[in-house]
Amino acid sequence: MERGLGANKVYIVIAFAVILLIIITILFSNNNLTVAYIENKYISEVWKDSGNSSYDERLFGLEKQASITYVVDENLDDNYPAYLTVTTFKTLFMISEDELIRNVKNTIKNEAENINIDIDYNSSVQNSRVLKNGHKSQFIIYNGTDFSGDISEEIKIIGETWNCPISGTSIICIGISQITNKNEGNNSIFLNHWSEMISDPQASFGREHIGENGLIFNVKCH
Repeated sequence: MERGLGANKVYIVIAFAVILLIIITILFSNNNLTVAYIENKYISEVWKDSGNSSYDERLFGLEKQASITYVVDENLDDNYPAYLTVTTFKTLFMISEDELIRNVKNTIKNEAENINIDIDYNSSVQNSRVLKNGHKSQFIIYNGTDFSGDISEEIKIIGETWNCPISGTSIICIGISQITNKNEGNNSIFLNHWSEMISDPQASFGREHIGENGLIFNVKCH
């Protein structure tokens, strides 16, 4: 009788090990990362892929993260720098939309502190829209001041995020655009790069006009 019970325990352990192996195999086989990016045809001649990409894995490769950063080419315009980082996350369980927008706000806050940017939180505009890829995104935009140089400059900041069930990924886009250049003795507002980033020729994003040719609007995630 005791021998029979011992054999049953062995079978249970073996069965559990087989089930665990199957689960791990399924997880790994479905965990390829589709990296979100912007196709070249949607990038204007002033913008370029910076070549500053990153890739990271956690939990034995079950969670993955990749980022691509686009910048205004300083050889074509060094007066009004701007950049946009597109980050793709692949996690065991898809991140909720509420958590994504919280992550966006925290990332912007932390990055601003690291590079000496003061955010005007009272200027925030938060809303949603449907992108060209068909996903409904959430975004938040801020005005801010960059104190990292000899002269403070006014900037605009956007964080936009969505889930892509087709590729099983979550995407966060964060962009910063300088809109003044006091070093040149010019106090006027320059919104071209900002408008190109957010697909809004009228720079009224989040209020009345949303165009279809901007960088974030055309992120390809599946």
